[in-house]
Amino acid sequence: MRLLFIGDVVGKPGRAGLARALPELHERHTPDLVVVNGENSAGGLGITPGTAKDLFEMGCDAITLGNHAYRRREVYGYLDDCDRVVRPANFMHGSPGRGQMILEAAGMRVCVANLIGSLGLRAARSPFAEADSLLERLEGKADAFVIDFHAEVTSEKVAMGWHLDGRAAAVLGTHTHVPTADARVLPRGTAFISDVGMTGSRESVLGVRWEQALEGFRTQMPIKFETASEDLWLNAVLLEIREDGLAQSIEHLVEPMP
Repeated sequence: MRLLFIGDVVGKPGRAGLARALPELHERHTPDLVVVNGENSAGGLGITPGTAKDLFEMGCDAITLGNHAYRRREVYGYLDDCDRVVRPANFMHGSPGRGQMILEAAGMRVCVANLIGSLGLRAARSPFAEADSLLERLEGKADAFVIDFHAEVTSEKVAMGWHLDGRAAAVLGTHTHVPTADARVLPRGTAFISDVGMTGSRESVLGVRWEQALEGFRTQMPIKFETASEDLWLNAVLLEIREDGLAQSIEHLVEPMP
């Protein structure tokens, strides 16, 4: 089974570039599932029902989120109603939305789950304990587990890879928007990368116009940020998942978008 996971899509420029790039990506890689992190898809912060609809209409099958999941109140009800969008499972119990979904593709039941890191971000429970609980609850209900670990600190992400090695098909880091060069399949069969990277403007600071971000750092004053739109690049990973629910391979895709 082939799964394409697309790193954090930033704002309208990221969505527009991805819409243009996806047909060729489908033709070249023939994925059975396309999963995208969309927590920055609305103006660079958060997600709305409209931006989620855009991602689905362009060919994405599932959306994961992160620390900006609740940035926009108009999405709360949508997160409860839509079963193809997941927010971090280790948020507070009773928060809008759900932390995992199960999709069927290529004869497999694939659980796509979202976790948030506990270092530098707001997690209600340990992501490690939550991962254990999730795998225990869904044992026998899913054939493979793909985890979007939305975390700040590289060490926590690497530790999660080792924690789930041999139990999950993939642990894919998101949040920092900077792609890392450590994509590999761990010894027991879990595909891992510390951060997939972002899908948006490379002529920016993490998707924000670089001039505005630089002014904020230089002056230490509040700055209204705008999403950058020049030099759009895709960051994604392509997974090959075996029949036993573990990874055959992981390929990191870093390429310009039309």
